[in-house]
Amino acid sequence: MQALLTYVKLVDWTNEKLGKASGYLIMLSCLISAGNAIIRYAFDMSSNGWLEIQWYLFGAAVMLGAPYVLKLNEHVRVDVVYGRFENRGKVLIDIFGMVFFLLLMSVMSTYLAWPFFVEKFRTMEMSSNAGGLVRWPIALMLPLGFGLLTLQGISEIIKRVGWLNGTYNMDVHYEKPLQ
Repeated sequence: MQALLTYVKLVDWTNEKLGKASGYLIMLSCLISAGNAIIRYAFDMSSNGWLEIQWYLFGAAVMLGAPYVLKLNEHVRVDVVYGRFENRGKVLIDIFGMVFFLLLMSVMSTYLAWPFFVEKFRTMEMSSNAGGLVRWPIALMLPLGFGLLTLQGISEIIKRVGWLNGTYNMDVHYEKPLQ
């Protein structure tokens, strides 16, 4: 179990750093958006590259931030059933959901996104917009983000199994969001 907990620490640390960095990507995207709008209206100039970099940054923030959201236990869940259970029941539901939904979806998405990225990289596909950007960097965010989500999902399962057998201490309290 100690080797698994070392894995948990490494994955949690990595996704925490990337998740916090994704906040800076959002800020940068907003600054570029505001700057682009000011330049467009004040000087009647614009660039498709600046428009595209905004959605590149936002897409990267979403894909790199999702594993961190899972780590923080702030992901979307259905409270209709979940809220009626005590801690042990909630942990068992979490494990079931992560194994049969999260991992299946994230592994399949990683698998399907990889050839998409490879093709963009191989052909050095460019945006069809004048002044647009090369497409492979944003295509890389799909397999990278889903791969990191898979690793974080495994980390969360290990934590919950550890909590069930008493080898890992975690806060299993979940505060139901306001409706």
